[in-house]
Amino acid sequence: MTETADTAADTQATTRPTNLADEAALDDFISEHEIALVEFYTEGCSICASMEPIVGNVARQLDIGVALVNPRDDPPLVDRFEVRSVPLFVLFVDGDPVARYAEGFVPGDDLTAWIDAQVDTTTDH
Repeated sequence: MTETADTAADTQATTRPTNLADEAALDDFISEHEIALVEFYTEGCSICASMEPIVGNVARQLDIGVALVNPRDDPPLVDRFEVRSVPLFVLFVDGDPVARYAEGFVPGDDLTAWIDAQVDTTTDH
């Protein structure tokens, strides 16, 4: 019974985005994942809130690290990633930001296709 609970907890952890508190947590997260998608959001942004289950599905479907960070909680993130609107998605490959997507609500299939295209472009050197 404990094994099932542990397995369920592990599955849940990989299907939900990780909430990051600050720049240091973001840096740790992207260094731990070969491919990572980070959504920059703000509290009260309804589009951002509606994207959370979608990015969770993307994490499960593509088996990549997915995280959420509120740049208002750590203002240097606004300048570092030039956050001008939310949600902003930044895709990291091997710790480097390789692409940005800031088009408001993004359907899951579109987000997955965008990530696939970016990863294919980045790894086809």
